[in-house]
Amino acid sequence: MGSIPDGDSGFFRGFPNGLGFSSGSDGSSSSVVLYQKRSKHARAPSRLEGGGALDAKTAMAMKSHCEAERRRRERINGHLALLRSMVPCADKLDKAALLAEVIGHVKKLKRNAVEISKGYTIPSDADEVRVEVQGDAMSTGSFMVEACLCCEDRPWILADLRRTLHSLQLQTVRAEISTLGGRIRNVFVMTSAAKNSRNVDRHRFVASVHQALKSILERINSQVDLLPRAASANKRQKVSLFESSSSVS
Repeated sequence: MGSIPDGDSGFFRGFPNGLGFSSGSDGSSSSVVLYQKRSKHARAPSRLEGGGALDAKTAMAMKSHCEAERRRRERINGHLALLRSMVPCADKLDKAALLAEVIGHVKKLKRNAVEISKGYTIPSDADEVRVEVQGDAMSTGSFMVEACLCCEDRPWILADLRRTLHSLQLQTVRAEISTLGGRIRNVFVMTSAAKNSRNVDRHRFVASVHQALKSILERINSQVDLLPRAASANKRQKVSLFESSSSVS
């Protein structure tokens, strides 16, 4: 192609930048500015899209938190309503007063249960050996002994107790026996049948009775240990020896 004569170059002067044919720094700088503007506009939608996704996550987290808080309040209100139904005249109590009233009511029920259970020989879950001296009010000078044995029920327990009491020269005055859920509770009130019971050392006598009953309990537990562990997992043993103040000579 031929070059354009210098004289004819004025033909293109009426057009902006000579229709892009002009050479020099003005054309290149305008092209760079135009490219930068286009790049900014191209990047703007991505920023908006990222911000929208972040807002959606935040809104979802806030919604989940509100739902969890609502369920927690409903659960607490349900428990409070249950407590109000257990305590009389608790409709107008606030939360703190309601909890205090419930605690006092439960303590009262436990005291009542203990008082009621004193009149019944209900077997407990804990093994127990207890021997107490009742007193020496009898005119013959002999004293009364109350013995309690609570343990797992076995067919030979009563026969074993009878042999033990006979060997200690004890005469049974009263006996209470109860069984429940594979447990047995034996309460005996006895007096010494020995001729020289007046001169018997009561502390030593009580210790002998306690040791005899404890040997029966150990025999029972030795058989329980042969059972599967799941059957005796909740076993607890409590062996105690009490003597009343009347035993002090």
